[in-house]
Amino acid sequence: MVAIPSKARVVIIGGGVSGCSVAYHLARLGWTDIVLLERKQLTSGTTWHAAGLIGQLQPSQNRTRLAKYSADLYARLEEETGLATGFRQCGSMTVALSEERREEIFRLAAQARAFGVEVNELTPDEVLRLYPHLNPDGVVAGVHLPMDGQADPGNIALALAKGARQNGALIAERVKVTRVTEADGRVTGVDYEQDGAPGHITAEHVVNCGGMWGRELAAQNGVTLPLHACEHFYIVTEGIPGLSRLPVLRVPEECAYYKEDAGKILLGAFEPKAKPWGMDGIPETFEFDQLPEDFDHFEPILEAAVNRMPMLAEAGIHTFFNGPESFTPDDRYYLGEAPELKNYWVAAGYNSIGIISSGGAGMALSQWMDSGEPPFDLWEVDIRRAQPFQRNRRYLRERVTETLGLLYADHFPYRQMASARGVRRSVLHDQLKARGAVFGEVAGHERANWFAEPGQEPEYRYSWKRQNWFANQRAEHMALRDGVGLLDMSSFGKIRVEGRDALSFLQTVCANDMDVAAGRIVYTQMLNARGGIECDLTVTRLSETAFFLVVPGATLQRDLAWLRRHVGEGFVVITDVSAAETVLPLMGPKSRELLSRASPADFGNEPHPFGMAREIEIGMGLARAHRVTYVGELGWELYVGTDQAAHVFETLLEAGEDLGLKLCGLHAMDSCRIEKGYRHFGHDITDEDHVLEAGLGFAVKTGKGAFIGREAVLRKREEGLSRRLVQFRLKDPEPLLFHNEPVLRDGKIVGHVTSGNYGHTLGGAIGLGYVPCRTPGEPAAEMLASSYAIEVAGQVFEADASLRPMYDPASERVKL
Repeated sequence: MVAIPSKARVVIIGGGVSGCSVAYHLARLGWTDIVLLERKQLTSGTTWHAAGLIGQLQPSQNRTRLAKYSADLYARLEEETGLATGFRQCGSMTVALSEERREEIFRLAAQARAFGVEVNELTPDEVLRLYPHLNPDGVVAGVHLPMDGQADPGNIALALAKGARQNGALIAERVKVTRVTEADGRVTGVDYEQDGAPGHITAEHVVNCGGMWGRELAAQNGVTLPLHACEHFYIVTEGIPGLSRLPVLRVPEECAYYKEDAGKILLGAFEPKAKPWGMDGIPETFEFDQLPEDFDHFEPILEAAVNRMPMLAEAGIHTFFNGPESFTPDDRYYLGEAPELKNYWVAAGYNSIGIISSGGAGMALSQWMDSGEPPFDLWEVDIRRAQPFQRNRRYLRERVTETLGLLYADHFPYRQMASARGVRRSVLHDQLKARGAVFGEVAGHERANWFAEPGQEPEYRYSWKRQNWFANQRAEHMALRDGVGLLDMSSFGKIRVEGRDALSFLQTVCANDMDVAAGRIVYTQMLNARGGIECDLTVTRLSETAFFLVVPGATLQRDLAWLRRHVGEGFVVITDVSAAETVLPLMGPKSRELLSRASPADFGNEPHPFGMAREIEIGMGLARAHRVTYVGELGWELYVGTDQAAHVFETLLEAGEDLGLKLCGLHAMDSCRIEKGYRHFGHDITDEDHVLEAGLGFAVKTGKGAFIGREAVLRKREEGLSRRLVQFRLKDPEPLLFHNEPVLRDGKIVGHVTSGNYGHTLGGAIGLGYVPCRTPGEPAAEMLASSYAIEVAGQVFEADASLRPMYDPASERVKL
């Protein structure tokens, strides 16, 4: 029995591959007093039965970066630790059985090139040469990644554990953590049981790597960790004579993957409707356990597989395996410090890609813990994206029936979740639905994405080409440009910051000058010490001591955590008031005329200039009218108490009837904003993107005095920019841009599209993307003198490039 110390710098809970990776990387950074506690034996939860696929290409550049790091790490671990990991680069191949899937995998191939991953597109004949056992019926194309491979999951975890021990970490098995202790808003250690005896470790940091146990453990401390176990099935055949080494094969349209190992074939499935497991908790005895067989559930996958791989018909089944794995509401894992409790860290919820993810995740989290900042943008997997309501077990059970299958579903742009919907609804939801709204979901919020015309089916028909709502988006877009449109953006995060020290606090965390008159609206960013963008927001001064912050709904928990982290000892109260007000953006050249019909207020430029908020009467109610825009037109955002929202909405509809008022959705707003070059947080701007290189220097006031990131801004101004955010328009009006398409400068890939949409006014697909400067501070004229193109699914299209907005570059229309 291992002697457990009474004190540690960090306690890591969970001895799967994730916990072992965190311990290994913290030890490599020189941390001492590292303790990892495992309730049973290392790998005994999920890691031991993972398939061990090593696929480097992930949905984003930084997740690909993490996966590539994992592959490189596993390749060298054996030499470092003496333990074999079974890692071999046999390559991987994905085949398409339809033109839509061909478009998807060829777009992924282009994305791989932009991310520095070796990739080859394949014809059906080339697919068969690489995998001669495959029945080629229906195969239209393939993609091959030669540097992918496979490994032994259990041995990887044990090698990481040995490496951690070699660098001083203590790893103890059969020690169950019963509770994380806390005081004054931060962790203080853990209570545990060892051989039935209780104990306590005092610790500065705790890392929850508890996998499918992690949610319940986190909930004890009020930490939101939304994950739920699902049953995951695979079979292993008997030995097949003459079977040579083969690449990992994925046939996503048949929900199947194939791995050759020691002359056998492992066939695994990500079926469209999964089976959640462990709703009422996981048995205390669970250790290297399997779940009951369910051949009826697996049979449709096997039937298709026998047709696709005829040799399976003759091969006996050696193992039918069913084991649990953790899945999250959005198929992305969780990493980082929990916003609810200081120094409570999380690395969990890997959605069946824990082996390829955990090496990089452990590296990134350890660096984050060591420096206090993530090493690069990790928003995609940041624990702060989790919404408190997602702790709900019924919600999780319903959602994960879908997310497992989505791993191999068509990843169409704008694809919406079908399960666990309708949790967060605007008070206008039913009125919008009755008028044809088709909703999308972000952070649980139901938001009208587009409006169906009378007689049109109000639902998505997905495609990689123009979807069934393309004409609807155009009509809504043009209403915003030429007439007047009304949106419901109640999902905005709304935060009140008030108190004696509110101004000095906001001056410290915001890059723009907050010392403005009451009623003024300031567009600003909150920066980190590197000059990266932590938050993109507007701040309205309500009074001498009160400010109103508007942030994206998806980043609300992140932004609240950032504010609370930096509030210090100041007399400041930070309150989430998001649910208190409905937000109705009224936008377009006719918005002033419409508002004047609904309100006695004067909406002229002198009494109500751009960037001003004031209370107005509207109908028989009251609202706060903010003259701002995210579509690049004259307009106001109306903030209305939820109790009066229906009345104000109906008043606006009546006043705008003969003006052609059109209800508009998020798709139209996005196509307008990208024409105007407005940035989107999480895509075009992140905590890794310097505010000056993002083209937002106009919102930074270094002369106001000290603020977080000021030195990084001054340093960048002196050194010169190393890259710039550029706006592109494809010259060919047919192709569509979404994100991650490679950007070529003078024929060479230099970056990728960070966000894209169709510009209905500009007449082509529009994208934003960073282009590296060839010399520090390269003049704009030199950069724009190059020729630019963008690759879409293997085809290269010429593009116009601009550093100024292509639509209304002088912003004259917003100030009409």
